[in-house]
Amino acid sequence: MEETLRELEQRALQELKECRNPTQLEAWRLRFLGKKGELTAVLRGMARIPENERPRIGQLANEVRDALEAARTSRQQALRREERDRRLAAETLDVTVPGWRIPVGAVHPLTRIIREIEEIFLGMGFEVREGPEVELDYYNFEALNIPKDHPARDMQDTFYITEEILMRTHTSPMQARTLEMTYPSVPVKIIVPGRVYRRDEDDATHSHSFVQVEGLMVDRGVRMSDLKGVLTVFAKGMFGEDRQIRLRPSYFPFTEPSAEVDVSCPLCDGAGCRLCKGTGWIEILGAGMVHPYVLEKAGYDADEVSGFAFGLGVERTAMLKYGIDDIRHFYMNDLHFLRQFRRAL
Repeated sequence: MEETLRELEQRALQELKECRNPTQLEAWRLRFLGKKGELTAVLRGMARIPENERPRIGQLANEVRDALEAARTSRQQALRREERDRRLAAETLDVTVPGWRIPVGAVHPLTRIIREIEEIFLGMGFEVREGPEVELDYYNFEALNIPKDHPARDMQDTFYITEEILMRTHTSPMQARTLEMTYPSVPVKIIVPGRVYRRDEDDATHSHSFVQVEGLMVDRGVRMSDLKGVLTVFAKGMFGEDRQIRLRPSYFPFTEPSAEVDVSCPLCDGAGCRLCKGTGWIEILGAGMVHPYVLEKAGYDADEVSGFAFGLGVERTAMLKYGIDDIRHFYMNDLHFLRQFRRAL
């Protein structure tokens, strides 16, 4: 039995040297050390040897097994080193070769305008809020002094989901929602950027979905002059320090008095050109003093507090600032168009 074990060890070690890859090494393991391997087969014959010899033979068998296991591990590591060396020899890297240019994206122009607007108003102490795009008819219309039979509803052709649920047509519902949440506290100073939806035909200046920014300030003693001052700061921050604004009388159900706000044309500096159609002014937003109905609907006493609100279109602002002539450019995913704004990063 001892000779058989010694002979098996020498033969196994010799064949191990001939293993050239992991597949051959695994086959060697199964042949000599597996449950049905040659070493196991030899050990099954221990019952035929004298009892007093069994401890010595058992110890020898364990020594042979340990020696073969150690040799297999050493050979496995050697094969891995050989494979690594082959790969290093075959795979060369020329560090002087220019690398691939990775395309760099840009902040979308609408996102950039929204960020600029937020920065301007944050600097004046306003907070940025968000509101739901799927809105209740109550907040979109009724809480803003637009009951169901009001002709002002014809000004906004609406996407209705049910009779009482709709896609918001403006960001103004956040006026009512915010006042409800903050009552009776003042001051309230927020802007609300967000997407709105209307049944408009898509063309160069209209879209069924676009982005607005709502502004609201409510406090004791707020006046129309405060509104003009805030919007003047906005216009100068967005279009240049030499810009001026003017307010023209208008009508919105949730503000009284109401106004359309124009900015002096940044192209001709008010002299008159194609962009401003010879007037020297360009309309940028609508605004006004918060209607007492809106304040009282939220619980405030309109004799104690007052406020102003405004709403501007982000696409229109971007078109004016960047000289873009078609609103559809913002949504066409045209890389030639978007690459112009890489500097926005």
